[in-house]
Amino acid sequence: MRRSLMLAALFVLAFPGLALAADAPAAGGWVGPFTVIAAGIGMAIAAGLCGLGQGRAVAAAVEAMGRQPGAAARIQVAMIIGLALIESLAIYTLVIALILLFVKGINFA
Repeated sequence: MRRSLMLAALFVLAFPGLALAADAPAAGGWVGPFTVIAAGIGMAIAAGLCGLGQGRAVAAAVEAMGRQPGAAARIQVAMIIGLALIESLAIYTLVIALILLFVKGINFA
C-alpha cells in the first residue's frame, strides 16, 4: 500500500515537470477555425439532446404523478435531481467548449 502511494506521488510530482520541459509545437493556421467549429457543434448537440432528455423526464414524471398522486412529492424530488444531472452534462460541454476556444482559440493576427 505504501509503495503504491509513493509511486503515485512520484508520478504526480514528476510528470508535470516533463510536460513543461517539452517544446510547444508551432501554432498551425487551421487549428483555430476547427476548434471554433468543434466547440459550436458540440455545444449545439449537447444542448439539443439535453433539452430532449429533460422533456422526456418531465413528461414521465408528470405521467407518474397523475397515476399516483400520493407519491407526487417523492417523484418531484427525483425529477428535480434528474434534471440537475441532465443539465450538468450541458454545463460540462460548455466548459469543454470554452477550454477549446480559449486554449486553442482564434488567432486574429
